[in-house]
Amino acid sequence: MKKMLGEERRLQLLAQLKKSTAPITGTDLAKFANVSRQVIVNDMTLLKARNEPIIATSQGYLYMYQEQLHQTVERAIPCFHTAEDAEDELITIVDCGGTVKNVIVEHQIYGEITASIMVSNRHEVKRFIQRVNETQASYLSELTGGTHLHVISAPSVEILDLIELTLQKKGYLVVDQ
Repeated sequence: MKKMLGEERRLQLLAQLKKSTAPITGTDLAKFANVSRQVIVNDMTLLKARNEPIIATSQGYLYMYQEQLHQTVERAIPCFHTAEDAEDELITIVDCGGTVKNVIVEHQIYGEITASIMVSNRHEVKRFIQRVNETQASYLSELTGGTHLHVISAPSVEILDLIELTLQKKGYLVVDQ
């Protein structure tokens, strides 16, 4: 396959993202365009700079249509748990009907650090945990002894309330004392 160049490649990548309902990995986009993964990272940065609603998730790149952005409500929920409980926490949230958009920690040197997660079901959680394990990566919450925030989206406030209640019952919710 011929290597795609510059603007033509970015338009083709954008078309691929727009027609996909699931995230596409940088590796898969690189194979499609016959370029390196780093070229894809640069292309995604350029497309985002043009205000294309592309997000980088732990499963790959995703194009967010305007209607997807406005059909949900969001809440930042403070959590605390060990690394061993990360999978259970994520499964708890998605089983209640939420999407874990990201994780945020407050680092003593770097300030607020945010990483996209974007998991909405058990399959995506399993893939995320598998990638953490395969790469031997640490969870961001390990930088703060287990304390972190998740921005969670859901179809309704009632679902967000259910998520908070369920996390509280499991001891994962940080509550005022």
